[in-house]
Amino acid sequence: MSEPQGTRPGDTESAGATRHLPVPHEPGADDGGGPERPPHPAGEEGGRAGRFWSARRVPAAVVALLLLGLAGLFLYDIVSVRAGRPGMAWRRDLSRQLAERPLDDTWVLVGAGVAAALGLWLILLAVTPGQRHVLPMRRTHADVRAGLDRDAAATALRDRAMEVAGVQSARVRVRRRRAHVRALSHFRELDDVRADLDTVLGDAVRGLGLSRPPSLSVRVRRPGRKG
Repeated sequence: MSEPQGTRPGDTESAGATRHLPVPHEPGADDGGGPERPPHPAGEEGGRAGRFWSARRVPAAVVALLLLGLAGLFLYDIVSVRAGRPGMAWRRDLSRQLAERPLDDTWVLVGAGVAAALGLWLILLAVTPGQRHVLPMRRTHADVRAGLDRDAAATALRDRAMEVAGVQSARVRVRRRRAHVRALSHFRELDDVRADLDTVLGDAVRGLGLSRPPSLSVRVRRPGRKG
């Protein structure tokens, strides 16, 4: 899907050149030629969007390969027994161990604990969305979803913080609910610099177009003495 050219929320400028930060987006399931719907107003509640769900390709591939390998081994053993050959030694030994060992045996308990832990891990992956590094953006069109990478959002906020007079350096970490800003000021009063940062960064956060804008945590201090 093509997008209009122009400045996007994640774009920053440095040394007179424009650098486009990555803004991942994913079209909705209905993006196949249906009738267009009117976009939501920017401040309307209907414009909120949920988190992106991860495809979980690596865990799914690992589980599928393990199940495929086990199914192949058991199928080969069954075919071997049907053909009149003895079954695999490891399967006969495993069957004997499971039949003879009591339920309170250490190895039985360890195996059950490992199986339960793996099952809980798979359930956790199935019910949680993942994609924690992508912040969902406000939906301006019913059939289009967009997300902003947290590192891109942090870079955009850092560039805006460096524009404030008195800020020597700044570090920004963006989380789902809060953006942490740590700035060093080498001149001006700290309270004045902090007030300007609150104003500038507040406008910057709203300009990112996020569905749930994070709250700001701003700290300003003097740089440490050298030597």
